Amino acid sequence: MGVVKGPQVFPRSEYLRRLAAVKAKMAECDIAAVVITDNAHITYLTGSVAHSYDTRGVVILASREEPVFILRWMDVAAAVQETFMGRDSIIGYSEELMGDPDKNGYDAVIDFLLDQGLGQSGLGFEFCNLTVDSAEKFKGRLPQARIVDFSNVVTRIRALKSDFEIAVMREAAAISDAGVLRAAEVMRPGMREADAIAEIVGTLARGANGKPGTWIATPYLCATSRIGNPHTTWSEDTLRKGSQVNLEIAGVRHDYYAPICRTYILGKPSDRLLRIHEAQLAGLEAGLNLIRAGAVSGEVAKVIHNTTEKHGFKKRSRAGYSIGINWMEKTTSLKLGDSTVLEPNMTFHLHLGSWVEEDFGYVLSESIRVTESGVEVITKAPRQLFILG
Repeated sequence: MGVVKGPQVFPRSEYLRRLAAVKAKMAECDIAAVVITDNAHITYLTGSVAHSYDTRGVVILASREEPVFILRWMDVAAAVQETFMGRDSIIGYSEELMGDPDKNGYDAVIDFLLDQGLGQSGLGFEFCNLTVDSAEKFKGRLPQARIVDFSNVVTRIRALKSDFEIAVMREAAAISDAGVLRAAEVMRPGMREADAIAEIVGTLARGANGKPGTWIATPYLCATSRIGNPHTTWSEDTLRKGSQVNLEIAGVRHDYYAPICRTYILGKPSDRLLRIHEAQLAGLEAGLNLIRAGAVSGEVAKVIHNTTEKHGFKKRSRAGYSIGINWMEKTTSLKLGDSTVLEPNMTFHLHLGSWVEEDFGYVLSESIRVTESGVEVITKAPRQLFILG
Protein backbone atom coordinates (compact mmCIF):
# COMPACT_ATOMS: atom_id res chain seq x y z
CA MET A 1 0.00 0.00 0.00
CA GLY A 2 1.49 3.33 -1.06
CA VAL A 3 2.03 6.29 1.23
CA VAL A 4 -0.51 9.10 0.86
CA LYS A 5 0.31 12.77 0.39
CA GLY A 6 0.22 14.79 3.60
CA PRO A 7 -1.20 18.28 4.20
CA GLN A 8 0.52 20.91 2.09
CA VAL A 9 1.85 24.08 3.71
CA PHE A 10 1.50 26.11 0.50
CA PRO A 11 -0.78 25.69 -2.51
CA ARG A 12 0.57 24.21 -5.72
CA SER A 13 0.33 27.64 -7.36
CA GLU A 14 2.90 28.99 -4.88
CA TYR A 15 5.48 26.39 -5.89
CA LEU A 16 4.78 26.93 -9.58
CA ARG A 17 5.33 30.67 -9.04
CA ARG A 18 8.72 29.98 -7.49
CA LEU A 19 9.66 27.56 -10.26
CA ALA A 20 8.63 30.11 -12.88
CA ALA A 21 11.10 32.59 -11.38
CA VAL A 22 13.87 29.97 -11.57
CA LYS A 23 12.94 29.05 -15.15
CA ALA A 24 13.10 32.71 -16.14
CA LYS A 25 16.71 32.79 -14.91
CA MET A 26 17.37 29.53 -16.76
CA ALA A 27 16.11 31.13 -19.96
CA GLU A 28 18.47 34.07 -19.45
CA CYS A 29 21.35 31.58 -19.16
CA ASP A 30 20.05 29.47 -22.09
CA ILE A 31 20.10 26.24 -20.11
CA ALA A 32 17.78 23.25 -20.45
CA ALA A 33 18.02 22.04 -16.87
CA VAL A 34 19.39 23.06 -13.49
CA VAL A 35 20.41 20.78 -10.62
CA ILE A 36 19.46 22.12 -7.19
CA THR A 37 21.51 20.69 -4.30
CA ASP A 38 21.19 23.29 -1.52
CA ASN A 39 18.81 21.88 1.12
CA ALA A 40 17.07 25.21 1.72
CA HIS A 41 16.47 25.58 -2.02
CA ILE A 42 15.08 22.05 -2.19
CA THR A 43 12.63 22.98 0.57
CA TYR A 44 11.72 26.21 -1.21
CA LEU A 45 11.05 24.56 -4.56
CA THR A 46 9.41 21.31 -3.48
CA GLY A 47 8.09 21.59 0.09
CA SER A 48 10.39 18.84 1.38
CA VAL A 49 11.42 19.47 5.00
CA ALA A 50 12.84 16.04 5.87
CA HIS A 51 16.33 16.53 7.27
CA SER A 52 18.17 13.90 5.29
CA TYR A 53 21.95 14.10 5.12
CA ASP A 54 22.35 11.84 2.11
CA THR A 55 23.21 13.15 -1.33
CA ARG A 56 20.12 14.34 -3.19
CA GLY A 57 19.22 16.70 -5.98
CA VAL A 58 16.25 18.39 -7.59
CA VAL A 59 16.37 18.69 -11.37
CA ILE A 60 14.36 21.52 -12.89
CA LEU A 61 13.70 21.00 -16.58
CA ALA A 62 12.68 23.92 -18.76
CA SER A 63 10.31 21.59 -20.60
CA ARG A 64 8.59 20.10 -17.53
CA GLU A 65 6.12 21.75 -15.13
CA GLU A 66 7.20 19.83 -12.01
CA PRO A 67 10.79 19.34 -10.92
CA VAL A 68 12.22 15.87 -10.49
CA PHE A 69 13.44 14.96 -7.00
CA ILE A 70 16.20 12.32 -6.94
CA LEU A 71 17.08 10.98 -3.51
CA ARG A 72 17.88 7.84 -1.54
CA TRP A 73 15.19 5.19 -1.88
CA MET A 74 14.32 5.17 1.85
CA ASP A 75 13.51 8.90 1.74
CA VAL A 76 11.04 8.59 -1.13
CA ALA A 77 8.05 8.11 1.19
CA ALA A 78 8.78 11.38 3.02
CA ALA A 79 9.14 13.19 -0.31
CA VAL A 80 5.78 11.84 -1.49
CA GLN A 81 4.12 12.99 1.72
CA GLU A 82 5.73 16.43 1.99
CA THR A 83 6.12 17.77 -1.54
CA PHE A 84 3.54 19.16 -3.95
CA MET A 85 4.77 16.91 -6.78
CA GLY A 86 3.26 13.76 -8.23
CA ARG A 87 4.73 10.35 -7.45
CA ASP A 88 6.30 10.12 -10.92
CA SER A 89 8.40 13.20 -10.14
CA ILE A 90 10.18 11.47 -7.25
CA ILE A 91 12.94 8.96 -8.01
CA GLY A 92 14.72 6.85 -5.42
CA TYR A 93 18.26 5.66 -6.10
CA SER A 94 19.75 2.34 -5.07
CA GLU A 95 21.51 1.60 -1.80
CA GLU A 96 24.48 0.57 -3.91
CA LEU A 97 25.41 4.25 -4.15
CA MET A 98 25.73 4.58 -0.38
CA GLY A 99 29.14 4.40 1.31
CA ASP A 100 31.05 4.09 -1.95
CA PRO A 101 34.13 6.31 -2.23
CA ASP A 102 33.68 6.65 -5.99
CA LYS A 103 29.90 6.87 -6.40
CA ASN A 104 27.03 8.67 -4.70
CA GLY A 105 23.53 9.97 -5.37
CA TYR A 106 24.83 12.53 -7.83
CA ASP A 107 25.60 9.65 -10.18
CA ALA A 108 21.86 8.95 -10.21
CA VAL A 109 21.24 12.62 -11.02
CA ILE A 110 23.73 12.46 -13.90
CA ASP A 111 22.17 9.22 -15.18
CA PHE A 112 18.80 10.98 -15.25
CA LEU A 113 20.22 13.93 -17.20
CA LEU A 114 21.77 11.57 -19.73
CA ASP A 115 18.54 9.56 -20.02
CA GLN A 116 16.75 12.83 -20.82
CA GLY A 117 19.18 13.42 -23.69
CA LEU A 118 20.77 16.43 -22.05
CA GLY A 119 24.39 15.36 -22.24
CA GLN A 120 25.18 18.09 -24.78
CA SER A 121 22.87 20.79 -23.44
CA GLY A 122 23.39 23.82 -21.26
CA LEU A 123 23.12 22.69 -17.62
CA GLY A 124 23.19 24.71 -14.41
CA PHE A 125 24.68 23.57 -11.09
CA GLU A 126 24.89 25.09 -7.62
CA PHE A 127 28.66 24.74 -7.35
CA CYS A 128 28.86 26.76 -4.13
CA ASN A 129 27.07 23.88 -2.38
CA LEU A 130 29.15 21.05 -3.86
CA THR A 131 32.37 19.48 -2.71
CA VAL A 132 35.26 19.66 -5.15
CA ASP A 133 34.84 15.94 -5.88
CA SER A 134 31.14 16.32 -6.64
CA ALA A 135 31.70 19.32 -8.88
CA GLU A 136 34.34 17.40 -10.79
CA LYS A 137 31.98 14.42 -11.07
CA PHE A 138 29.39 16.53 -12.87
CA LYS A 139 31.98 18.01 -15.20
CA GLY A 140 33.72 14.69 -15.80
CA ARG A 141 30.61 12.65 -16.57
CA LEU A 142 29.04 15.39 -18.69
CA PRO A 143 32.05 16.40 -20.82
CA GLN A 144 29.99 17.68 -23.77
CA ALA A 145 27.55 19.74 -21.74
CA ARG A 146 27.85 23.51 -21.42
CA ILE A 147 28.18 23.91 -17.67
CA VAL A 148 26.80 27.08 -16.05
CA ASP A 149 27.34 28.09 -12.42
CA PHE A 150 23.84 28.62 -10.97
CA SER A 151 25.08 29.30 -7.45
CA ASN A 152 23.01 31.71 -5.33
CA VAL A 153 20.40 32.30 -8.04
CA VAL A 154 17.65 30.67 -5.99
CA THR A 155 18.90 32.41 -2.84
CA ARG A 156 18.28 35.79 -4.46
CA ILE A 157 14.81 34.73 -5.60
CA ARG A 158 14.01 33.63 -2.05
CA ALA A 159 14.86 37.08 -0.68
CA LEU A 160 11.41 38.41 -1.65
CA LYS A 161 8.80 36.51 0.36
CA SER A 162 5.27 35.80 -0.75
CA ASP A 163 2.33 36.58 1.51
CA PHE A 164 2.07 32.83 2.15
CA GLU A 165 5.65 32.78 3.46
CA ILE A 166 5.11 35.88 5.59
CA ALA A 167 2.12 34.20 7.25
CA VAL A 168 4.25 31.18 8.19
CA MET A 169 7.04 33.43 9.48
CA ARG A 170 4.53 35.23 11.71
CA GLU A 171 3.62 31.84 13.18
CA ALA A 172 7.32 31.13 13.80
CA ALA A 173 7.73 34.56 15.41
CA ALA A 174 4.92 33.88 17.88
CA ILE A 175 6.80 30.75 18.94
CA SER A 176 9.98 32.80 19.39
CA ASP A 177 8.09 35.23 21.61
CA ALA A 178 6.76 32.36 23.71
CA GLY A 179 10.30 31.06 24.20
CA VAL A 180 11.52 34.49 25.35
CA LEU A 181 8.71 34.79 27.89
CA ARG A 182 9.17 31.24 29.13
CA ALA A 183 12.83 31.97 29.80
CA ALA A 184 11.81 34.94 31.95
CA GLU A 185 9.36 32.75 33.87
CA VAL A 186 11.73 29.94 34.76
CA MET A 187 15.27 31.29 35.07
CA ARG A 188 16.23 31.77 38.70
CA PRO A 189 19.40 31.46 40.82
CA GLY A 190 20.14 27.82 41.57
CA MET A 191 18.70 26.54 38.29
CA ARG A 192 20.96 24.55 36.00
CA GLU A 193 21.46 26.07 32.57
CA ALA A 194 20.46 22.70 31.12
CA ASP A 195 17.12 22.83 32.92
CA ALA A 196 16.51 26.38 31.73
CA ILE A 197 17.18 25.44 28.12
CA ALA A 198 14.94 22.38 28.47
CA GLU A 199 12.05 24.65 29.42
CA ILE A 200 12.78 27.02 26.54
CA VAL A 201 13.17 24.24 23.97
CA GLY A 202 9.99 22.60 25.23
CA THR A 203 8.15 25.83 24.51
CA LEU A 204 9.68 26.06 21.04
CA ALA A 205 8.40 22.54 20.33
CA ARG A 206 4.92 23.10 21.80
CA GLY A 207 4.59 26.32 19.85
CA ALA A 208 2.08 29.14 20.18
CA ASN A 209 -1.50 29.93 19.17
CA GLY A 210 -2.17 26.29 18.44
CA LYS A 211 0.73 26.09 15.96
CA PRO A 212 3.53 23.75 17.14
CA GLY A 213 7.15 24.25 16.32
CA THR A 214 8.17 21.88 13.53
CA TRP A 215 11.92 21.90 14.19
CA ILE A 216 14.30 23.00 16.93
CA ALA A 217 16.87 25.56 15.84
CA THR A 218 20.02 25.49 17.96
CA PRO A 219 19.35 27.76 20.97
CA TYR A 220 22.24 29.94 22.15
CA LEU A 221 22.24 30.50 25.90
CA CYS A 222 25.39 32.41 26.82
CA ALA A 223 25.57 32.96 30.57
CA THR A 224 27.93 34.89 32.87
CA SER A 225 31.51 34.10 31.79
CA ARG A 226 30.33 33.40 28.21
CA ILE A 227 28.41 36.63 27.56
CA GLY A 228 31.32 38.04 25.57
CA ASN A 229 30.66 35.67 22.68
CA PRO A 230 27.47 34.97 20.74
CA HIS A 231 27.62 31.39 19.59
CA THR A 232 27.90 29.09 22.58
CA THR A 233 25.10 26.99 23.98
CA TRP A 234 24.26 26.06 27.55
CA SER A 235 26.89 24.62 29.88
CA GLU A 236 26.90 22.30 32.88
CA ASP A 237 26.94 25.34 35.15
CA THR A 238 24.19 26.64 37.45
CA LEU A 239 22.68 30.12 37.26
CA ARG A 240 23.58 32.31 40.22
CA LYS A 241 22.54 35.61 41.74
CA GLY A 242 23.97 38.23 39.43
CA SER A 243 24.16 35.91 36.41
CA GLN A 244 23.56 37.54 33.04
CA VAL A 245 22.05 35.43 30.26
CA ASN A 246 22.19 36.38 26.58
CA LEU A 247 19.57 34.28 24.78
CA GLU A 248 19.21 33.84 21.02
CA ILE A 249 16.50 31.49 19.80
CA ALA A 250 14.28 30.99 16.76
CA GLY A 251 10.80 29.59 16.47
CA VAL A 252 10.48 27.36 13.40
CA ARG A 253 7.45 26.60 11.24
CA HIS A 254 7.98 24.37 8.20
CA ASP A 255 11.68 25.32 8.12
CA TYR A 256 10.95 29.08 8.23
CA TYR A 257 12.82 30.72 11.10
CA ALA A 258 12.07 33.87 13.09
CA PRO A 259 15.10 34.62 15.32
CA ILE A 260 14.99 36.80 18.42
CA CYS A 261 17.48 37.86 21.09
CA ARG A 262 16.90 39.11 24.61
CA THR A 263 19.12 39.69 27.63
CA TYR A 264 18.30 38.67 31.22
CA ILE A 265 19.91 39.54 34.56
CA LEU A 266 19.27 37.57 37.75
CA GLY A 267 19.39 40.39 40.24
CA LYS A 268 20.24 44.06 40.09
CA PRO A 269 21.74 45.17 36.75
CA SER A 270 24.99 47.09 36.68
CA ASP A 271 25.09 50.64 35.38
CA ARG A 272 27.10 49.35 32.41
CA LEU A 273 24.44 46.81 31.51
CA LEU A 274 21.70 49.43 31.75
CA ARG A 275 23.68 51.80 29.56
CA ILE A 276 24.36 49.23 26.84
CA HIS A 277 20.70 48.24 26.87
CA GLU A 278 19.70 51.85 26.26
CA ALA A 279 22.33 52.20 23.53
CA GLN A 280 21.28 49.07 21.67
CA LEU A 281 17.58 49.85 22.10
CA ALA A 282 18.16 53.30 20.63
CA GLY A 283 20.09 51.80 17.72
CA LEU A 284 17.39 49.26 17.03
CA GLU A 285 14.64 51.87 17.06
CA ALA A 286 16.68 54.17 14.82
CA GLY A 287 17.00 51.32 12.32
CA LEU A 288 13.29 50.54 12.48
CA ASN A 289 12.48 54.19 11.81
CA LEU A 290 14.57 54.17 8.61
CA ILE A 291 13.73 50.75 7.16
CA ARG A 292 11.21 50.84 4.31
CA ALA A 293 11.05 49.93 0.64
CA GLY A 294 13.65 52.01 -1.19
CA ALA A 295 16.02 52.38 1.74
CA VAL A 296 19.60 51.20 1.23
CA SER A 297 20.80 48.48 3.59
CA GLY A 298 24.18 50.13 4.17
CA GLU A 299 22.52 53.43 5.09
CA VAL A 300 20.32 51.64 7.62
CA ALA A 301 23.43 50.09 9.15
CA LYS A 302 25.15 53.48 9.25
CA VAL A 303 22.30 55.04 11.24
CA ILE A 304 22.32 52.13 13.68
CA HIS A 305 26.08 52.29 14.19
CA ASN A 306 26.06 56.07 14.63
CA THR A 307 23.25 55.87 17.17
CA THR A 308 24.91 53.25 19.35
CA GLU A 309 28.21 55.14 19.24
CA LYS A 310 26.48 58.33 20.41
CA HIS A 311 25.39 56.32 23.44
CA GLY A 312 28.96 55.27 24.16
CA PHE A 313 29.15 51.77 22.61
CA LYS A 314 30.74 50.88 19.28
CA LYS A 315 28.98 48.03 17.47
CA ARG A 316 31.56 46.01 15.57
CA SER A 317 29.28 43.42 13.95
CA ARG A 318 26.74 43.92 11.17
CA ALA A 319 23.26 45.05 12.16
CA GLY A 320 21.30 42.24 10.57
CA TYR A 321 20.85 39.77 7.75
CA SER A 322 18.21 38.24 5.52
CA ILE A 323 16.16 35.37 6.98
CA GLY A 324 13.57 32.86 5.80
CA ILE A 325 14.17 29.15 5.30
CA ASN A 326 16.89 28.24 7.80
CA TRP A 327 18.42 30.80 10.13
CA MET A 328 20.15 32.94 7.53
CA GLU A 329 19.90 33.61 3.82
CA LYS A 330 23.22 34.46 2.23
CA THR A 331 22.04 37.54 0.37
CA THR A 332 21.67 40.92 2.02
CA SER A 333 23.39 42.09 5.19
CA LEU A 334 22.51 45.25 7.05
CA LYS A 335 26.14 46.29 7.14
CA LEU A 336 28.20 49.33 6.25
CA GLY A 337 28.83 49.55 2.51
CA ASP A 338 26.05 47.19 1.44
CA SER A 339 24.22 48.82 -1.48
CA THR A 340 21.14 46.59 -1.59
CA VAL A 341 17.92 48.55 -2.03
CA LEU A 342 15.27 47.14 0.29
CA GLU A 343 12.05 45.84 -1.26
CA PRO A 344 8.66 44.94 0.18
CA ASN A 345 8.51 41.51 1.82
CA MET A 346 12.23 41.22 2.37
CA THR A 347 12.68 39.79 5.86
CA PHE A 348 15.58 40.37 8.24
CA HIS A 349 16.93 39.55 11.64
CA LEU A 350 17.64 43.08 12.88
CA HIS A 351 20.37 42.23 15.36
CA LEU A 352 21.69 44.77 17.85
CA GLY A 353 23.88 42.27 19.66
CA SER A 354 27.17 43.80 20.70
CA TRP A 355 30.19 42.01 22.13
CA VAL A 356 32.23 44.74 23.72
CA GLU A 357 34.94 42.71 25.41
CA GLU A 358 35.82 39.04 25.71
CA ASP A 359 33.83 38.82 28.93
CA PHE A 360 30.98 41.26 28.24
CA GLY A 361 28.24 41.54 25.67
CA TYR A 362 24.54 42.18 25.28
CA VAL A 363 21.87 41.04 22.81
CA LEU A 364 18.64 42.54 21.52
CA SER A 365 17.01 41.74 18.18
CA GLU A 366 13.80 41.43 16.21
CA SER A 367 12.62 39.59 13.10
CA ILE A 368 11.17 42.13 10.69
CA ARG A 369 9.46 42.50 7.32
CA VAL A 370 10.08 45.43 4.98
CA THR A 371 6.89 47.15 3.78
CA GLU A 372 6.18 49.92 1.27
CA SER A 373 5.81 52.51 4.01
CA GLY A 374 8.01 51.17 6.79
CA VAL A 375 8.55 47.94 8.68
CA GLU A 376 6.52 45.22 10.36
CA VAL A 377 8.16 43.79 13.47
CA ILE A 378 6.94 40.20 13.48
CA THR A 379 8.49 39.26 16.84
CA LYS A 380 6.61 41.00 19.61
CA ALA A 381 8.14 40.02 22.97
CA PRO A 382 8.72 43.02 25.27
CA ARG A 383 11.75 44.96 24.06
CA GLN A 384 13.36 45.14 27.47
CA LEU A 385 16.22 44.02 29.64
CA PHE A 386 14.58 41.26 31.69
CA ILE A 387 15.42 41.79 35.38
CA LEU A 388 14.65 38.55 37.24
CA GLY A 389 14.59 37.78 40.94
